[in-house]
Amino acid sequence: MRYILSLLLLCVSLWMCKDEATTDIIDTPDVKLEYDESLELQEDFKAVLVSDGVGRARHITVRDNGDVYVQLQRKNKGGGIVALRDTTGDVKADIVRYFGDTEGTGIGIHNNFLYASSDEAVFRYPLTEGELVPSDDERIQIVGGFPRQNQHASKSFAFDKEGHIYVNVGAPSNACMRQARTAGSPGLDPCPQLDWQAGIWRFDANKAAQQQQRDGYRYATGIRNAVGLAWNDNTNRLFVMQHGRDQLNDMFPDLFTAEDNRELPSEELLSVPEGADFGWPYCYFDHLKGKKVLAPEYGGDGDEQGRCTEVRQPTFAFPGHLAPNAMLFYTGNQFPARYKNGAFIAFHGSWNRGPFEQKGYFVVFVPMEGERVTGEWEVFATGFAGIEKVESSRDAKARPTGLAQGPDGALYVSDSVEGKIWKIIYEG
Repeated sequence: MRYILSLLLLCVSLWMCKDEATTDIIDTPDVKLEYDESLELQEDFKAVLVSDGVGRARHITVRDNGDVYVQLQRKNKGGGIVALRDTTGDVKADIVRYFGDTEGTGIGIHNNFLYASSDEAVFRYPLTEGELVPSDDERIQIVGGFPRQNQHASKSFAFDKEGHIYVNVGAPSNACMRQARTAGSPGLDPCPQLDWQAGIWRFDANKAAQQQQRDGYRYATGIRNAVGLAWNDNTNRLFVMQHGRDQLNDMFPDLFTAEDNRELPSEELLSVPEGADFGWPYCYFDHLKGKKVLAPEYGGDGDEQGRCTEVRQPTFAFPGHLAPNAMLFYTGNQFPARYKNGAFIAFHGSWNRGPFEQKGYFVVFVPMEGERVTGEWEVFATGFAGIEKVESSRDAKARPTGLAQGPDGALYVSDSVEGKIWKIIYEG
């Protein structure tokens, strides 16, 4: 009896002393996983293909039971959203269902509702326990009335803990020029696009039939386009990744070289408090000089700051034209402790670095503590493009676009070319 009691006490002790900071308990059947070796990952991480092609995937979300939902840029097999379910434990989706009329970018789960966005509205579906596909008949429009635009139209979004939804409304231009993308054209001053675009608008996440101009609150402005945005529960703050403007050398060759254009302007990680102004189109950030400078359309020469000393600075900056399309703050316990509360960012890949090699096409990790970046950013996952040197974005075999965290702490990544979906797990 004493032996049995001692053994029980030892088991309890070992269970209580387990490293809760580094390991989630994953209820996985005894199934051998088939790893995708095409991706290059940090040590002890492995990738499994959930699906090898669902269509032109954009953002992605994962339900508490492991079901995966992907918003498609274009309809495929009759639906704008695809739902994936694994019933065998090998991670691969053996049930794939297309539904919905929504073509777009944003998708997320909030309070047991599935939200999805087109380029002009945000919709909501109720999720029913056990059911993979929500009913199209129960879809309602949460927000509409956004301006129609041909550039930067995606309405990505994020939720806070108070019942709000924050929607990105991108600028419909490169730099608010009088003559769009015309060499030497000055910028409109003031820029009229700032009235209802180039910022983040806040709405009630639970109220139907809202309209931007009637019900929306302009939460932040001067943001050219923020496809990747996330609410950080640890700091209770919205963060976004801004796409920097293009074509400095093409538009102003007397001021900027092709080498300048390759690296500038920066892609900015922004901490976004209510009422913040980040300066677009008048300003852009130069990470090489560590400051916001005046855009050439408004009299800048690549060094002068002018009015840009008065706008909010980025939290962190990356080289130009990497195209950040998703960000996620890691809150799980499956990955090692150093990843906790840090940011994963999916870079879709550049088109505007020519005649030089295009860059991006990877997922990076940024270590953070609160709102502070605590170390160098690192490439977490690469190999998506499938070729050693990308001369044109059209050559890339896959381009990471969406990120999501699974209930077991794994990281999901979506691809916009064919719609591959990966689940990245830690096996250290």
